[in-house]
Amino acid sequence: MLMLLTSLTAHAESLQVLHWWKSASERKAVEFLQEKLDYESVSWRDAVVPSGSGVGASIVLRSRILAGNAPEVAQLNGVLISEWDSLGLLLDVDTVAAAAKWEQSLLPTVLTLVQPHGHFVAAPLGIHRINTLFYNRKLFKQHGLAVPQTWSEFERLALKLQSLGIAALAQSSEPWQVVSLFETLVLAEGGTEFYRDLFVLRKPGAFADMRLTRALQHLRDLKKWMARPLQERTWEEVSRQLVDGEAAMMVMGDWAKAELNLWGQLGDDSFACAAVPATANFHLYDIDTFAMLATPKSARTAQEKLAKVVMSNAVQAEYNQIKGSVPVLRNPDMTKMDSCARASWKLFASGVAAQVPSLAHRMATDEITKDAMIAEIHQYFLDDKVSTIETQRRLATIARTVTRPVTRPIARKK
Repeated sequence: MLMLLTSLTAHAESLQVLHWWKSASERKAVEFLQEKLDYESVSWRDAVVPSGSGVGASIVLRSRILAGNAPEVAQLNGVLISEWDSLGLLLDVDTVAAAAKWEQSLLPTVLTLVQPHGHFVAAPLGIHRINTLFYNRKLFKQHGLAVPQTWSEFERLALKLQSLGIAALAQSSEPWQVVSLFETLVLAEGGTEFYRDLFVLRKPGAFADMRLTRALQHLRDLKKWMARPLQERTWEEVSRQLVDGEAAMMVMGDWAKAELNLWGQLGDDSFACAAVPATANFHLYDIDTFAMLATPKSARTAQEKLAKVVMSNAVQAEYNQIKGSVPVLRNPDMTKMDSCARASWKLFASGVAAQVPSLAHRMATDEITKDAMIAEIHQYFLDDKVSTIETQRRLATIARTVTRPVTRPIARKK
């Protein structure tokens, strides 16, 4: 009985954390955070979005808030942080941020993201690079292949692989995975300025531009090099195609590296990573964060403890090694980074000229616009009868007509 009372006292505080991490490596990262939070005498109550991959996560969170059953913490990436903060739904962790000097320690883009209206309302975890080309090192070595730096080189390589009976590209028809590939093609075709004109600024003229035409056509053309049958697979299943040698390459965010490592496929040995062709100077990014919700029943002390934990130097180094991402800090511990991670962090840290916010992963625009654009691009990819010009017109209509969210901050709950 004494041991039971001691245990209950030690975990008098608890946090329900809503997130979408379901793969083996993601679960390992969650368990690591749970363990670190446990040291602070706070128990982590897991709430996983069933669909995974973030699909529908904001819908689940919104419905829970409307039902008066909001979690204390939620994975809330990208522009949603500012939108939800504007509605007064997020709790600040300014005290923790001030004590740990977040303004001095966070990379500038991360700082802007988690401090949208002058208050820190989310704790950043790590930065993922989306425009990552993974390749099967054993296959490349066996057949004397070179990693493609341009899409012309990719085409020549794909032809050679085809003659060997090997698919060039592992790919799923799942909407977010299709658009993750597509946004790298837009970046390769038009660079950062054109990419931002399309997906961040939503300039009308950008949607009629021939660079978008070419990117769309390129997306469709790449289907001939993809492993068959082309089906809606999870990203873990796509990664298996790479490992099993069904495909030589894969375009995927660097979270795949963590899964490959967990399967015993050691980086710089069984597989390796490079930038997607023609995007070596760009970092197409997604930043994972935990937002603190202003729930009716206050959990501020526990929420502040979580924020403190995830931003510690030691946790940043270990967590990001497990997750495949890189730390959000200006001066992180580089000893735990592999070659992929070092390249990713150095490029992101070089400044905004290299940084490109991902459309598919909520960094570029609001949720409604993102979902509508993903649906159009996905339909174009699946159905060859859909014309390129019509798709460009539809994307322009979405950009023009979708209502932009209110961004004016309202009274904050303390």
